[in-house]
Amino acid sequence: MNIKVTVDTKGMACPMPIVKAKKALDGIQSGEVMEVISTDKGSLQDFQAWVKGTNHELLKHEEAGGVFTFYVKKS
Repeated sequence: MNIKVTVDTKGMACPMPIVKAKKALDGIQSGEVMEVISTDKGSLQDFQAWVKGTNHELLKHEEAGGVFTFYVKKS
């Protein structure tokens, strides 16, 4: 997977991971992939709802040691 931009939102609570992700996504082209790293326990639900509402694609998500990583493809 070719990551165009990585957004580190560790330590930030809702809604900041989504706010930072949206801003970063505005700076990349359609079809490119953004990686978002978060420690917010609610971020999985937040990102699933956000991509559904924006038509972007959540390619996959991972969790390791309380750190969530999301891969979002811009529509």
